[in-house]
Amino acid sequence: LCFSPVEEVEDASEPTKRDRSHLESTLKLNEEKPADDFSGVLQRLRKIYHSSIKPLEQSYRYNELRQHEITDGEITSKPMVLFLGPWSVGKSSMINYLLGLDDTPYQLYTGAEPTTSEFTVIMHGPKLKTIEGIVMAADSARSFSPLEKFGQNFLEKLIGIEVPHKLLERVTFVDTPGIIENRKQQERGYPFNDVCQWFIDRADLIFVVFDPTKLDVGLELEMLFRQLKGRESQIRIILNKADSLATQELMRVYGALFWSLAPLINVTEPPRVYVSSFWPHEYHPDTHKDLFLKEEISLLEDLNQVIENRMENKIAFIRQHAIRVRIHALLVDRYLQTYKDKMTFFSDGELVFRDIVEDPDKFFIFKSILAKTNVSKFDLPNREAYKDFFGINPITSFKLLSQQCSYMGGCFLDKIEKAITRELPDLLGSIGLGKKPNVLSCDSTGCGETPKNRYKKP
Repeated sequence: LCFSPVEEVEDASEPTKRDRSHLESTLKLNEEKPADDFSGVLQRLRKIYHSSIKPLEQSYRYNELRQHEITDGEITSKPMVLFLGPWSVGKSSMINYLLGLDDTPYQLYTGAEPTTSEFTVIMHGPKLKTIEGIVMAADSARSFSPLEKFGQNFLEKLIGIEVPHKLLERVTFVDTPGIIENRKQQERGYPFNDVCQWFIDRADLIFVVFDPTKLDVGLELEMLFRQLKGRESQIRIILNKADSLATQELMRVYGALFWSLAPLINVTEPPRVYVSSFWPHEYHPDTHKDLFLKEEISLLEDLNQVIENRMENKIAFIRQHAIRVRIHALLVDRYLQTYKDKMTFFSDGELVFRDIVEDPDKFFIFKSILAKTNVSKFDLPNREAYKDFFGINPITSFKLLSQQCSYMGGCFLDKIEKAITRELPDLLGSIGLGKKPNVLSCDSTGCGETPKNRYKKP
């Protein structure tokens, strides 16, 4: 009897590890099947982007409106999974667990205090290797070269880790610094929210992780959810460390989490919430182990779905980008046409245009775009954004769309419309034909302006 406390201490210091077989089977880590060769599809996608979308994007300086320039590295990159959330909620531990890095030289550092102060990109490589942020940004073959615009201070807070792991052959993980509510953005030394937005815009799946023992939603978290607007389909909320609470407490916390997040996620269908404990140790006794395991498997299936549908997601992303570029070009064209119509020989050009920018509704600028084209009002950019846009890009520096044509190259607008309505849906259809022989391509079904979403989970 006197030895039993010692045994308990030993058990406590060496907790038993959880079985990982469900991880390997759900994520298909043991399958030796050859990876799908999408090089031909990627080549066609790059060609469509460079010939049909980029000319209009550059001509109307879309990058200065959205700060989103698509590089070849981004077109060919693997799916990206982004981990966001407050400090010490288990983001790094979750990555260690998914990749089986615990107790190996590769594991990410974890602890109760704020431990991750860098944006850490975990990617595949032949051997364990750490890459400085300045090197990652300088390598144009990677998709991180645009990060240079955030400055030297940020690049010092960016780190890449290459790990020889099978899952990383198909996906890239990004661990972010935890949100600390009493810290001002300036204290970080770089534009934290802007950097988060860059990763959010490119993420295929966004895990927002919470600890049930600290659910305070402050200003920095509110700002983060504002940045996630429009990306609700990619968001998954994770209530981590769920086995640290009794069932009744956990139910209260689950309700409190929804109560806190309801004003921040203003959508009809809230994001999926996963309740489990994502770390290698066995679940705490007297908790709902079966439920937590089922939740974990559901999350792994979600992750696997994104990996399986990477090409469909990539084409859909480029098509969505093309729609935004087209709307932007139509708006700039309309602003310019209105300006030309209102100008007379005696007019002061600056005053005329200021009047148009200050009150575009008076000149039916946005309404005319909705009336003339198949544009959803939900896709229209913010009117205020155009005040800033024209503040640095004088209206006289643009040409009308009708003048953006050449005898050999055709018209920019026609080319981007053809890409949106035919070329990209056809490319999506060609993947569908490869996977499911009974799926018809867009040529025969006439996908038109709104092609069938082939990559959404039923």
